[in-house]
Amino acid sequence: MGRVRVIGGKYRGRRIGVPARAGLRPTPDRVRETLFNWLGQDLSGLSCLDLYAGSGALGFEAASRGAARVVLVEKDHVAVAELERSRAALDADEVTIVCANAADYLARDHQRSGAGPHERSGARPSQRFDVVFLDPPFRQNALPAILNSLASHLQPGARIYVESEAPVEAAAPWVELKRAKAGQVSYQLLLWDERISTRSGHDQSGISGNV
Repeated sequence: MGRVRVIGGKYRGRRIGVPARAGLRPTPDRVRETLFNWLGQDLSGLSCLDLYAGSGALGFEAASRGAARVVLVEKDHVAVAELERSRAALDADEVTIVCANAADYLARDHQRSGAGPHERSGARPSQRFDVVFLDPPFRQNALPAILNSLASHLQPGARIYVESEAPVEAAAPWVELKRAKAGQVSYQLLLWDERISTRSGHDQSGISGNV
């Protein structure tokens, strides 16, 4: 078991657990600091989705910076149990934890059915998000399909953080706002422009590249 610290906001300096699970790699402090500089330090009133939550480092960071609602989606039951412990330790009532596969979560019907013990009231996929964090396991090429499914869950002008082995090449209705690299990891901030999608009828994935 490892631990990472929240680097900003009301939970600053508090630590959350990182279970020793294959492929679980929390976003490093330096990258998180850059990301939240890109987003702006204050996320007050925003709704955020951490779709491959893992340790929850990104989602808890968003909650710490004022997000009104943060949904953490994680399929690993051991990681989910640790997320629950972290949420309780921080007393982070704005955080909802959903034990589910990312693609399944996005594909659910608007009406919940068979909610598990880790799903809290209000965690319905029909809600739209202002900020989404995407850090899927490498070498699964999950991003194009996930981004296509994600579009209907976004508020106009939503921003999407993508962490991957190689940069994704965004095309309309996606707009790249920022790009950087840390070691072997590429990370980007994308904007979803609903006006382009509606006006031109573009394929909403709009993503290419070796991801």
